[in-house]
Amino acid sequence: MNHLLPRRTAAGFALGLVACLGLAACSGEAEADPAAGAAATRTVQTANGPVEVPAEPLRVAALDNTSFATVKAFGITPVAVPKGLLPPTGYEDWASDEAVADAGTHREPVLEAISEAEPDLIIGGYRFAEHTEELAKIAPTIDVSPSAEAEGGYVESLKAQTTQLGEVFGKQDQAAALVAALEAAEQRADEATGEESVFLAVASGGHIDNGSERLERITEPLGLRNALEAEGDSVHNDSGLAPETIAQLDPDWMIVLDRDAATGTRGASPAQQLVSEQQAWKDTTFVRENHVVHLPADFYVTEGVQAYTAVFEQIADAFSAA
Repeated sequence: MNHLLPRRTAAGFALGLVACLGLAACSGEAEADPAAGAAATRTVQTANGPVEVPAEPLRVAALDNTSFATVKAFGITPVAVPKGLLPPTGYEDWASDEAVADAGTHREPVLEAISEAEPDLIIGGYRFAEHTEELAKIAPTIDVSPSAEAEGGYVESLKAQTTQLGEVFGKQDQAAALVAALEAAEQRADEATGEESVFLAVASGGHIDNGSERLERITEPLGLRNALEAEGDSVHNDSGLAPETIAQLDPDWMIVLDRDAATGTRGASPAQQLVSEQQAWKDTTFVRENHVVHLPADFYVTEGVQAYTAVFEQIADAFSAA
């Protein structure tokens, strides 16, 4: 970041220096000296330590998909996004806007496009976490993304992410409202559920597999018992789970993530069809009682505070109606 100040008179420089020194004592707060202009910064605590960012970011590259809905809720149009990771609905304006650069994907990021967009802040992390060092060479890069390994778990770290983004963009009230909505939905879901057993499933590659590796983030703050523990990365890979294994476990409920729908896998049957056509499950409790919760089709590429709020509301409604 260029911290060079424009030329000013000796008296003006002295006054500016005094102001800067006074503000330096206030850790984590933005510099308030109007003469500092674009050099005003604040400190953000990230997964990679403290990062100095502009006090008022004007050109934001949003790469972490869990932040998309919050950035949009704050009324911000990013200068760059990974358009291939945008949910199919709700982001048509970003996808079609030529002024919004396509940052590629986390597997093949287009660093040149991000650089040419001239961001003054990059929201990285999550799928883009391994590219933080390269991105930081372009502009200040923050990783405040949620993590299942964070203290308190994924949902608590979602709240922290939202609060931090609210502080970065001066949208504290909006951030507080988003967190309050999540907490209310989480409480509803907790009150509606008990210790029912649940099969956390993922439709991937045209078949149903164990989705605990990703979906136990949902059940963690609730009283639900997972019928199967996470075994490797079955969200992306075939674990070889046999339908008969689930039938023998006979869980009370099933919660399904349709990854194929979110990624546009060609030729894959919808999760609803895969579940309804599975003969091994026709006598299970979750099929007989219609205790199947299908997560929103775009959940795999949202996973932010709004997505979890909607899912907790969905679970609360389903269990309350059972």
